[in-house]
Amino acid sequence: MPILTFIARVSDGMLLVASMESAGDYNDNLDTYKQQGKQIMKKLNQRSPGKCSIDSGAYAFHYLIEDGVCYLTLSDKNYPKRLVFLYLEDIHAGFIDELRRDHGDNWRDTVTTVARPYAFIKFDKYIQKKRKEYTDPSSSQNMSKLNNDLADIHNVMRQNIQEVLNRGEAIDRVSQISSNIADRSKEFKWGAKKLSLQAMYQKYGPLVAIALFVVLVIYFKFF
Repeated sequence: MPILTFIARVSDGMLLVASMESAGDYNDNLDTYKQQGKQIMKKLNQRSPGKCSIDSGAYAFHYLIEDGVCYLTLSDKNYPKRLVFLYLEDIHAGFIDELRRDHGDNWRDTVTTVARPYAFIKFDKYIQKKRKEYTDPSSSQNMSKLNNDLADIHNVMRQNIQEVLNRGEAIDRVSQISSNIADRSKEFKWGAKKLSLQAMYQKYGPLVAIALFVVLVIYFKFF
């Protein structure tokens, strides 16, 4: 079953909605999974795959990206993958419907500009309702959903949580190195320009001084 669900803005990873189950054996580690989920959100960008599954111990994160918004959930690893993505699609559809009711055609601008985390927390009620619907994958309702679903999920990327987090750290290091190289390049350019000016002064300085001396002599002699 879906244990926790996050909705976040992809551009900066800011959480818009957070919802989680309050009972179960996983509660001892729930804080760890919450932190992992937030880290995943922070590492997403516009080039991230639209759908992805990320293994983490006995559980797996699954996310769906639509319209610059990421819908992420954590479930048991043996929970049907097709069903968990149907759950995320339901969450996405319900979230957009609520945004349109509250903000009309400007809902995209609202999502892009909102500055307060958990600004749409009231949507948690809808998530809780959907989570109950998807609790038992063998229920007649969910079996019917699976039978009617024609989506191909075999090509959905599957990764390991450490690979995702470590790759993010590597990207951060590369970004820092690139920034340092750019700064040193600017310093080198300024140093090279300074040396060039010094060489020019040494080469032409004496000639300029002699020329000025001759001009002054002529000026005082004839004027």
